[in-house]
Amino acid sequence: MSQPIRILLALVIGLAVGIVAAAAAPEAALRWTGLAEPIGTAWLNGLRMTIVPLVVGLLVTGIAQTAESARAGKLATRSILFFVAVLWTSSILAAILTPLFLDLWPLNPQAAAALRSSFSSASPAGPVPSIADFFTSLIPVNPLAAAANDAFLPLIVFTTVFGFAVTRLPAAQREVLTSFFRALADAMLIVIGWVLWLAPLGVFALAYVVGARAGTSAFGLLVHYVLIVAGVGAVVWGLAYPLAVFGGRVPLRRFMSATTSAQAVAISTQSSLASLPAMLRGCERLDVPVATSGVVLPLAVALFRATGPAMNLAVAIYVAHIFGMHLGPAQMAAGIAAGAITTMGAVSLPGSISYVSSIAPIAIAMGVPIEPLALLVAVETLPDIVRTLGNVTMDVAVTATIAERSGVRGERSEADDLLEAEG
Repeated sequence: MSQPIRILLALVIGLAVGIVAAAAAPEAALRWTGLAEPIGTAWLNGLRMTIVPLVVGLLVTGIAQTAESARAGKLATRSILFFVAVLWTSSILAAILTPLFLDLWPLNPQAAAALRSSFSSASPAGPVPSIADFFTSLIPVNPLAAAANDAFLPLIVFTTVFGFAVTRLPAAQREVLTSFFRALADAMLIVIGWVLWLAPLGVFALAYVVGARAGTSAFGLLVHYVLIVAGVGAVVWGLAYPLAVFGGRVPLRRFMSATTSAQAVAISTQSSLASLPAMLRGCERLDVPVATSGVVLPLAVALFRATGPAMNLAVAIYVAHIFGMHLGPAQMAAGIAAGAITTMGAVSLPGSISYVSSIAPIAIAMGVPIEPLALLVAVETLPDIVRTLGNVTMDVAVTATIAERSGVRGERSEADDLLEAEG
């Protein structure tokens, strides 16, 4: 049984046990939450302790990888600039769409109140900062203090500047620092793997608390959450089609046909990397030369996850909505920036592994409690399918657009002929 399925089953069983216990013996069920809640909190803290070093390590190595790719030539540079534009657009869309969807399909107030009561240790941040305070806080006086106090946006700004500074060092020094931060990130991923091995226990404990306190409304809340977050991702996924039609000058039916195989692999594997061969074949059917797709698609798989900023920020906004928080312009700006920047350093791993490490920095930057993430990770398998579908479809659309704008779409090379012969 795969780890995501184990976690999902732990969620369902924990909720069911909590609901049944509350119905059979309400007072005893609530007493048992006093035992279960510390277990779930300890498991969440195990994930939280990896976030700062992981984000720093991934950002530095991601920036170094981006800079190395940009040095490879104009095509790589053009691709990276295009990726950055799409990532920021994706993040901005989440800030617009998520509140809109929550207004159109509001969350049951009783369910939200019940879930809030289940996370007694969680509390929203203090007063909403003004725009002036927001811009002042972007530059950390002490980066170590920013890390210690979970001031993620200033930490991200410093790490981004530091990462670009590393790329300007001589090759030997650059390699030393890049290797160190790569090793740091890899070590944190190993720790996350260990913590996630205990995820069924932690999720069961948290789900029991939610089931005992929230009752059956917890199931409805989780379904509502999946639909809202997946809906935001689906919009980004859908934007790949007009991008291919208008940017890549590809007929809609032809683009849909060319991406079918990659989407099938994406659904079955939830991995953009595993979908890469099918994406290359799809680009071939769109008359994109291998010399172009062979550069753009691997870069896209390594650096570019179009749905990441949108869906990650949507999760943070959803949690804020559960806690009745009003997110001001400064908080939204912090979320947009954190969502777009951290995605460039995100790892191409299944959602259950990268979920908390990707979303927690955004939530913390916005002053949103992250405790519910430990429960919501259990249903990430479902939105993760939309994430991967949107990513692979956008990868192909971006590749076709770059090929068209570079004036190379339709050109053939010896590599194209060889690929066709082998196929």
